[in-house]
Amino acid sequence: MGTGVSLLACENEGCSSRPRLGDLPEDCVALVLSYLDPLEICKLARVNRAFRGASRADLVWEPKLPSNYCLVMEKVCKDFPEISGKKEIYARLCQPNPFDGGTKKAWLDKRTGGVCLSISSRGLAITGIDDRRYWNYIPTEESRFNTVAYVQQIWWLEVDGEVEFPFSAGTYSLFFRLQLGRASKRLGRRICNNEHVHGWDIKPVRFQLRTSDGQQATSQCFLDEPGRWIQYHAGDFVVDNSNVPTKIKFSMTQIDCTHTKGGLCVDSVLIYPREYRERLKHF
Repeated sequence: MGTGVSLLACENEGCSSRPRLGDLPEDCVALVLSYLDPLEICKLARVNRAFRGASRADLVWEPKLPSNYCLVMEKVCKDFPEISGKKEIYARLCQPNPFDGGTKKAWLDKRTGGVCLSISSRGLAITGIDDRRYWNYIPTEESRFNTVAYVQQIWWLEVDGEVEFPFSAGTYSLFFRLQLGRASKRLGRRICNNEHVHGWDIKPVRFQLRTSDGQQATSQCFLDEPGRWIQYHAGDFVVDNSNVPTKIKFSMTQIDCTHTKGGLCVDSVLIYPREYRERLKHF
């Protein structure tokens, strides 16, 4: 009763002592923001000055980073010591960061903080790549590296690669990003030349991976669906210790020399957290 009377009196006298969002301590706001995803944090940072200041706090962004983010930064960012705030580190890691001479890129998924990796065709060991009768590098806007390897015709297909990276703990999937046919644009429209596509429906292509701690995986499938990029799943591997870099070797082969095959674009090898597999099917 007394409380109601005092509030009424306060309103009648034009009193403005009611607490507002801007009166909340930044530490309290930061604690709440730390439970939200990055998109929600950025939206709430626009509410007022207190929320904007709280959104920069390290305790907000540290949970969004992988536990071994220092090792990841040392691998992909040469200017790491100059980046101090956790928000700045998160923003930097969410960008595609090239390393190993630009043949590889690593980044964090903005929604989950999962570590993602891509290895370009120039970062792979492709048998016969220097023989221009069979292989060529062609420019394209459809690759994050702006170049893909294209084979017109060959008897023996062998593509190998390896990468050593400080992955955070979890299960990862490895994919080869391939396309049958050579895409281009004509009058602003995408077209795909399938003239040289042949031989991939006779014997399957074999994909393999093995890790430095003894894990192995193998899969095989026929290449089909000309004209679209497909992520072919090679296998999964598990990282238990995020403080030690994991070395992965992988390959794609079709070495049956009873027939030729051709018209294949090799873009890259992708490594994503396993839960992304369904998403990549529609990428």
